[in-house]
Amino acid sequence: MTTVPPSRAPLCQLPVGATGRICEIRGDENFCQRIREMGFGEAALVTKISGLTTSLCQVNGTRIALNHSAALCILVELLPAGAR
Repeated sequence: MTTVPPSRAPLCQLPVGATGRICEIRGDENFCQRIREMGFGEAALVTKISGLTTSLCQVNGTRIALNHSAALCILVELLPAGAR
């Protein structure tokens, strides 16, 4: 099992309404490529709109729903309110 640095958390753990910067995408090559094609690239800003088992997020002006296992593979750093 790999560890997550303390400043990072899986996207599914981002509080509703919070914005994070994507730091790392974990998973097999096909998953990582598909997630990046959807706009979840490293350094992109993502806002969690709602969800527990399914995360509704906004990234690059688009709302996208991710299942829990996909959201676990996207590591984000929480940004202070108002930071961009």
